[in-house]
Amino acid sequence: MPAVGERLQRLTTVDPGSHCVVTCYIKLEPRDRSRGKYLIKVKNRVRAAMHALPGLGHDRETQEEVARDLDRVQQYLRVPANLPSTQGLAIFACEGIGLFEAVPLPVVHRSRLAVETTPLVRELASVEDEFGRLLTVVLDRMGARFFEVTAYETRELPGLRADSTRGKRFHGDGSGTMMGEHTYHNRIRTEKQRHFEAIARELFTIDRRQPAHGIVLAGTGTEAGAVEPFLHNYLAERVIGTAKLNPKDATPAAVHAATLAVRETWERKEERAHAHEMLEGLGSGWSVNGIDATLQALARGQVRTLLVHADASEPGFRCGQSGRLARTERECRDEGQPVPVLDVVDDAIEEALRQRVNVDVVYDQEALDTVDGLAGLLRFR
Repeated sequence: MPAVGERLQRLTTVDPGSHCVVTCYIKLEPRDRSRGKYLIKVKNRVRAAMHALPGLGHDRETQEEVARDLDRVQQYLRVPANLPSTQGLAIFACEGIGLFEAVPLPVVHRSRLAVETTPLVRELASVEDEFGRLLTVVLDRMGARFFEVTAYETRELPGLRADSTRGKRFHGDGSGTMMGEHTYHNRIRTEKQRHFEAIARELFTIDRRQPAHGIVLAGTGTEAGAVEPFLHNYLAERVIGTAKLNPKDATPAAVHAATLAVRETWERKEERAHAHEMLEGLGSGWSVNGIDATLQALARGQVRTLLVHADASEPGFRCGQSGRLARTERECRDEGQPVPVLDVVDDAIEEALRQRVNVDVVYDQEALDTVDGLAGLLRFR
C-alpha cells in the first residue's frame, strides 16, 4: 500500500479538467461502526448531493459521472473488508480521469462529502500535524517502556529497568518486633519513588530532544497516575490522560489504540473548555455563535478556533468574486455570482483548514447544546 505522503502528492497533482471529483471523509470510530451508522450518514449525504446536483451548474454528462462516482463510493463502503482498522477513511473518486483512491486515516473531523473541481486534500494533509507527536510510557514496578506515537505509527524507544526488592514478605527481624516488616515496606516505597523519579527524568530527556504535543501514562493499576507528581511542570501540563495497559502486552498496535482512546477522551474535555470559552466571550466580542456570524468572521480571518456542531448541515453558496461562504444568494450581493455548495458547514471546515485555523468538531453533549451550527473563538475583534 502506498504511503500517505505518496498518495497525497499524487492527489495534489491530478488534473480533473472539466470533470468533478467526489471527496468523502468518513469517521469510523466504534460508535460509527455500530449498526452501520457510518453507512447511514454516507447514504444521507449522497442523497442530499444527488438532490443538489442539478443546481450546481454542471452539464448533464458531468452530473451522470458524479452520480456514478457517488454510487461507487457507497458500494465500496458496503463491503466490510474494505474498511480499515483505523478510525477514519478518505475516498476520492473521479470517473473521468480514472481516479478512485481510499486512504485510511487515524482520525477525521467528521463524516462529510463534497463535489468539487479538485480533490479536497487539506484534511488529509493536516492529519499528521494536528495529531502531533505523543509520548506514551507503559510502566509497572519492574520497569517502564517508552513509545513515540504519531498519527500513523508507533515506535518504541529505549526503556528503563527498575531496581526492585525480591523475595518473600518480611514478617520480622528475629527480635519479636515488627521492625523488619516496617523496614521492608519503607524499602518498597523508596524503590517506587526512585523508579517514578527515573521515569520522569527519562521523559524529560526524551522531550528535550524533540518536544511532544502530549503525554500518556499507562500501567496495570494506579501506578501510571502516580508518576504524574514526579514530572517537571513543563511535562505535567501536557499529560492528556492515563490508560490501563500491561507492559508485557504493550505491542505498538496496542499502544497506538490505547493512546488514541486517551486522546479522544481528552478531546471531549477540550470541547467543553472551548464551548465554555465561547460562551464567556460572546458578551465581550471575543467569540461568535451561529452559522451566519461565524461565516462572516471566517471570511474576515478573525477565527482562531472553529467550533462545529457534529450534526450541523446547511446548503448554501460561495460568492463568486469574494469567495465568501453564505447561506443565501442575497448575502452575495455585489460579491459576484453565487455558486451553490452542498453544505456550508463542510465548506467552512475546508476554509478553516485553508487558513490553518484550529478545527474542533464538537461531539460532547454538554458542548453540543451551546454551539448553534458553527461558532468561533476570535483572534481579534
